[in-house]
Amino acid sequence: MTSIPVYRWRLAPGGLATRRQLRALGLRPGGQDVAAQVERPRRRRGPLVAYLYSIEQAKPVRPMTPAKRAALDKANAARRTCPECRRDAGYVIPPSLGMCTACAFPDEQRAA
Repeated sequence: MTSIPVYRWRLAPGGLATRRQLRALGLRPGGQDVAAQVERPRRRRGPLVAYLYSIEQAKPVRPMTPAKRAALDKANAARRTCPECRRDAGYVIPPSLGMCTACAFPDEQRAA
C-alpha cells in the first residue's frame, strides 16, 4: 500500500485538479486513482480534504444522450410530483414533508 502526497491548501503543484475543477474543464477522472490530496486546516475540527487527479490522465466528459436526458427529466418530474394529490408541485417536494405544502398544511391554505 502506497501513501499519496498531502499538500497544504493552495500549495498543490500544477497538473492536478479536483473533480469540480476537472468538470469545469470538461473532463472527468476516468477511473484513475487519486494522485494527491489537499488539506485545509480548520480551527475546531479536522481538516477539510480534497482529492486531486492528474489532468493529463483525465478523460473527456461523456456527452448527454437522448436516453439519458429522458431518464433525467423523468427522475426530476418524480421529485416534483406529490404522492398525496398526484399533482406537479412546481418545486422539489421536501423529503421532510413527503408531500406538497398544500397537502401537508391544508388549514393554512384555506385561511390564506
